[in-house]
Formats: sequence, C-alpha cells, structure tokens
Amino acid sequence: MKSLKNISVGFLVSFLGSIPLGYLNLVGLEIYTKSGLHNLLFFLSGVVFVESFVIYFTLLFASQLVKNKKLMKVIDLFSVIFMFVLAFLFYFNFNDTAKATNNLNKYLMYSPFIIGLFLNCLNFLQVPFWTSWNLYLLKAKYITIEKEFKYYYIAGTLIGVFLGMFSLIVVLQRLFEKTNQFSKYVMPILVPLFFIVLGSIQVIKVYRKYFKPQF
Repeated sequence: MKSLKNISVGFLVSFLGSIPLGYLNLVGLEIYTKSGLHNLLFFLSGVVFVESFVIYFTLLFASQLVKNKKLMKVIDLFSVIFMFVLAFLFYFNFNDTAKATNNLNKYLMYSPFIIGLFLNCLNFLQVPFWTSWNLYLLKAKYITIEKEFKYYYIAGTLIGVFLGMFSLIVVLQRLFEKTNQFSKYVMPILVPLFFIVLGSIQVIKVYRKYFKPQF
C-alpha cells in the first residue's frame, strides 16, 4: 500500500509540474515537429535521466538544501538570468525561419538523448521545485522514503515527468498543425515574451525574498 501511494503521489506531482510550458517542452516540440516521435522519445529519456538524480538527491537532502541560503540564492539569481537569456536566444534565432532550421539541424547532429540530458542539466529551477515539494510531502507524511519505498516514489515521479511532457508536446503539435498561420508567430514572438514574463516574475520573487527591507 505504501509503495502504491508513493507511486501515485510522485506521478501526480511530477505530471502536473511538467505540464506548464517551459523551455524543455518547447525544445521537445521543435524536435517532434522537425524530426518525429522517435527523436522526441530519446530527448525525453535524456531529460528524465537527469531528473532521476535531481529527485533522488533533493529527496535525501531536502531539509539541508532549504537551510543553505547561499546556495538557494545563487540558484534563484541564476534562474532570473537564464530566463532572459532564453528570451534573447529564442527571439534572435527564430525570427529568421531559415536560420532557425539551420540551428535545429545543427543541434540534431547530436543525439536527442544528449540534447535532453544537457539542457536539463541547465534547468536549475528544478532544484528548488523538487526540494520544496519533497520537503512538503515528507512533512505531511504523504510519502515514505524508508528502505526501498523511496524508489517507488522516484519511479512515479519519472513516469509523471515523461508522460506530462509527452502529452503537452503532442497536444501543442496537433494544435499548431490546425492553426498553422498562428504557429508562425509562436516561436519568434510569444515564446520570448513568455520567458520575459517568467523572468520578470522571478525578479520580483528574488527581490522580495532577498532584498526587500524587513520591517
């Protein structure tokens, strides 16, 4: 019963957490659109491979990570810079369709698994996400991590990440197929705007958390 509960809770948290649009989903969408399902599955496998280590170590050291204020501050500040860099890259790379195609072809010279692995290594936002969730689930006793039970939880989270990203990417691809005229503006305009909004929200969070005067 504990193992089933761990799998279910892990799946639910990770599935819902992976659905919001992020840069990994956008890259996955481009890979799926341009090179098919086979390469998408390899890309997602690379993402999940890195995720397994992140979830495992944040699960074991959640309380210690939360107490390490300097590390959390560095992660939060990096996430701000990272969002604006992504906005810049998407805007300048995808405004020129030919350039975008050449860039994607250049990236696809490498294994999609390696691309997923590399890009998820840069996804530092997952550290505070999983640290917070794991700490909450442990304190609320929604999961048990004694002995082999933690592996059931991790398995559930990895399945949730994979299926959550896969579902979103497939749905978006079908949507853009039907609205081809609209999709031409998604990468060069809406996507950079999306990252600018995320970066701005992160700036506000960082300011309130670390720099706002306390009265």
